[in-house]
Amino acid sequence: MQGMGEGDCPFSFNTEPATFKVGDTVSYRVTGSLEGFPFAGVLLEVHEDHVVLTSNPDDKASRMRATREARPVVQEADVC
Repeated sequence: MQGMGEGDCPFSFNTEPATFKVGDTVSYRVTGSLEGFPFAGVLLEVHEDHVVLTSNPDDKASRMRATREARPVVQEADVC
């Protein structure tokens, strides 16, 4: 990630929606006041038209529905 110090990005993202699988790390976006900030999450569920992801795999209540695209989009109201 640019501006985050030197060296390689510590994350390896899957950016191919056709190959998404549970456990993949993705870079996702959020609408509204958080628009423009990059977020990293882990896919919990993969469906034909959407995914469910979390930014905290240790918190079972942290689940957000997102679009199924190269960088999924989470609605700000769904952020947990």
